[in-house]
Amino acid sequence: MTQKKSKRLISIAPMMDWSDRHCRYFHRQISRHSWLYTEMVTTGALLYGDVARHLDFNEEEHPVALQLGGSEPADLAKSAKLGEQWGYDEINLNCGCPSERVQKGAFGACLMAEPQLVADCVRAMRDVVSIDVTVKHRIGIDQFDSYGFVRDFVGTVADAGCQTFIVHARNAILKGLSPKENREIPPLNYDFAYQLKRDFPLLEIIVNGGITQIEEIDLHLQHVDGVMLGREAYHNPYLMATFDARYYDNNAHPKSRTQVLDAMAPYIRSQLDLHRGGNSTGGLKMNGITRHMLGLMAGLPGARSFRQTLSNAKKLRGGDPALLFEAIQQVRLPAP
Repeated sequence: MTQKKSKRLISIAPMMDWSDRHCRYFHRQISRHSWLYTEMVTTGALLYGDVARHLDFNEEEHPVALQLGGSEPADLAKSAKLGEQWGYDEINLNCGCPSERVQKGAFGACLMAEPQLVADCVRAMRDVVSIDVTVKHRIGIDQFDSYGFVRDFVGTVADAGCQTFIVHARNAILKGLSPKENREIPPLNYDFAYQLKRDFPLLEIIVNGGITQIEEIDLHLQHVDGVMLGREAYHNPYLMATFDARYYDNNAHPKSRTQVLDAMAPYIRSQLDLHRGGNSTGGLKMNGITRHMLGLMAGLPGARSFRQTLSNAKKLRGGDPALLFEAIQQVRLPAP
């Protein structure tokens, strides 16, 4: 395994409707050092909407990056400045989302066709913030699927000062495939990410896409600087329990699954109390937090019963975090 120690050695992907602040707080109970990302937040939402609703987060989430969606350099600069003021550790520009909604906004993966515009966006953000500005992108779009296309994209954006590229190692099909299909149908090509690292040895190259096993992470880290996990971290979050010791030389014993629930119970209670106290939490209900926790027992006997208990609508309406401990009684936990 490589000896590189990038601060983004292991990161958890920005995932729409998934990686909100509650999900990130939960993930932080499992891994102290893995780098966390917000859902994509559009510049319009920040410049014309409720900034606090989109940017508020818990101090315990650090290190945490804000992913922005947009294509106007001036708007991205204002939004990046807001992100820095709110305390984020990194600003990430989305050049990888293939959804039609994002295309209509002229950003996401379609930006890969305009590398100079992306460079202008990066330069505008770097001019106003002191934290890292990074780019997450695909290896190609539609028929532009040669290595030369992504190489030239990275080279142009790097000239604007971007030092970190998160490479989702699939092509994006902008017409004809849904976002879900775009995560599964275009074939993975990790070799493109590896070649980017060889061609740009001074850049930080992070690979993303289809990674589910520790052994796969170890293999990728022989070629690139970091690995970003997506859906596997959501559906099987306790996979992260080994990350701090394995990748960050932190030998503190990870929290057990029970201890993770012990930490989440007061968090749930405090968040629900904030809502009941009139603080704007976006209409938070208990399932808005517990839905992110359903995979905690993945692979253990009783995991299905755990999910069923934690998804019981009637019990969730009661808003009692004791439901967490009722759910864990359904599981045969491994010996300490």
